[in-house]
Amino acid sequence: MKIPGAMPKSRPRLCFLSYRQIRMFAMPIVAEYIDRADIEVIDGSFDGALAIAKERIAKNQVDVFISAGSNASLLRSSLQAPVATIQLSGFDILQALIQARQMSDRIGIVMYGQTIPELDSVKGLLNIEIHQYAYQTPDSARQCIERLHSSGIEVIVGSSLVVELAQAAGLQGLLAYSLSSIRQGFDDALELARVARLEAGRYEQLNGVLHNLQDAVLAVNHEGLIIAVNPAMKAILGQDSASLLGSPLAVLAPDLSLSSALEYGKEERGVVLRLVGRDWIVNRTPIREHGEVVGATITLYDARTIHEADNSLRIEHRRHQTYQGRARYCFDNLIGQSPAFLRAVQTARRYAKTELGVLIVGESGVGKELFAQAIHNESVRAHRPFVAVNCAAFPETLLESELFGYEEGAFTGSRRGGKRGLFEAAHTGTLFLDEIGDMPLTLQTRLLRVLQEREIMRLGSTTAIPVDVRVIVATHQPLREMVSDRRFREDLYYRINTLRLPLPALRERQIDIVPMAQRLVQSCLTHMGSCLNSIKALEGVSPYLQAYAWPGNVRELENFSERIAVFLFQFNRIEDIVYNGLELDCPELFEAMPSGSQMTPMSNFRRACLALEKSGGNPTQAAAHLGVSRSTLWRWRRQNETMPETLNN
Repeated sequence: MKIPGAMPKSRPRLCFLSYRQIRMFAMPIVAEYIDRADIEVIDGSFDGALAIAKERIAKNQVDVFISAGSNASLLRSSLQAPVATIQLSGFDILQALIQARQMSDRIGIVMYGQTIPELDSVKGLLNIEIHQYAYQTPDSARQCIERLHSSGIEVIVGSSLVVELAQAAGLQGLLAYSLSSIRQGFDDALELARVARLEAGRYEQLNGVLHNLQDAVLAVNHEGLIIAVNPAMKAILGQDSASLLGSPLAVLAPDLSLSSALEYGKEERGVVLRLVGRDWIVNRTPIREHGEVVGATITLYDARTIHEADNSLRIEHRRHQTYQGRARYCFDNLIGQSPAFLRAVQTARRYAKTELGVLIVGESGVGKELFAQAIHNESVRAHRPFVAVNCAAFPETLLESELFGYEEGAFTGSRRGGKRGLFEAAHTGTLFLDEIGDMPLTLQTRLLRVLQEREIMRLGSTTAIPVDVRVIVATHQPLREMVSDRRFREDLYYRINTLRLPLPALRERQIDIVPMAQRLVQSCLTHMGSCLNSIKALEGVSPYLQAYAWPGNVRELENFSERIAVFLFQFNRIEDIVYNGLELDCPELFEAMPSGSQMTPMSNFRRACLALEKSGGNPTQAAAHLGVSRSTLWRWRRQNETMPETLNN
């Protein structure tokens, strides 16, 4: 029987599931609440009541069930839906006993679950004889009625089921519940419905968010029952939402267990899990409300997707590294005390105080970008962007789009929404154009206009965009000769040559070579975990470092220093290096050097002399140390007839 009200359909939906006796008794209370809720009243008991309740849940026709006694206990233990229980109070029983006393002074009480010991103190006050029994099932309730009947009891107080059984046995049955208890049950049901709707709204929002996530996500409540799951997780588990929601996760998918998060509030991140033949990265996170753990979530990230994303990020990062980054170097980071170097630093510091463009010229490897960064960091734009691009690293079409950007649809394969160029990225900061001499002539024309007008126009656009950029350019090319040969625009040359900064080659800074090498070797040794002192370790190499021309400049010195550091790493003490006669006794250090240079490995004669000197003149020990025979040792000695003089050098 369904009792409709006059309110909108959004009202709470209650299902009063009971025996006929209590249903008939409660109808006045039901009438009181028809304006506050949609109420369905159904007669049913035990398994029949449970089947009806499950059907209502499956059809989403109820928010809260209302029941009493054995029915309420069965529904609470078997359903994942709220159940409001009509509680039996002591006052209810006392009222029922007073009413029963008017019929007989011998009364039976049959209650669900257990007897009530406190009634023994009441029977004396009421001057009645009370016989108590408790039941668990309808059959056990029937047996209790038969025992009372056989002992001569004619009035029985109890639940709706007990009243029906007593009346069927020809006895008087009195319902133990009061209208106030039933009213309280309905009030509890309305509150449970309100809370349930709030939670359902939260779960609905959560599911709405989860539904749009590509990663597999699942949430459970504090009991470990699934309360939310998104399509990606359903696909992994191979089930639909209806079969997942309300199911215990630990039983459904033990590998995804959230017991640690629920019991200890422990968060787990980056755990690798093998599931359905694939690798997943798992995050487990507890859900807290007011400091208490009320649930947990698990998220599965496809390891293949993460690997692909990592590759894409690395590729993109490397692409941007070729032309874009922050200025890390200051003048204090630059090493050198030679007059030519100090003049360059002094000039660069003076240029840094201006807003004018700078042309840095010098051979490859002399540190042109380091000076550009130092100028930027000492200028008023120090906290603004520093963007660098190598003009020789891109084909003409790509360089144009990188410098000036493009609008959506400007060319096939262009990014959706377009892309801003490096001039825009460097707005209010500094743009460093390295290898300006390798820029195509067609782009030189566009660059000249930007430098003159201080505005750029994206590819495919007709709108000019103002830019505030200081431009520093660098080249190793002879720009004057290129202008004469019409390989570089003359007007652009005079535009970028406002402030000229020539940088000396390393061969012009001989006194700087050894300190730079010492610092570079020490840095490499420290990185490898060696405690060797690079100053002492390089004593035997220093003359050779200064004698070499270093055509690759600082870049070549860096590479050579790293090779020396790798060679030194095998030694634990400086003494070991001296004993083995480091003095360039490592041919692989110099294999990249051009033949005929002054940096050549130690001669066999010198090696033989040092070995004999260290062994006290013992040829056997000297040959063993060198790993050669004694005859080879003597052959090396005969390469110079003035061996004593050589030994003294």
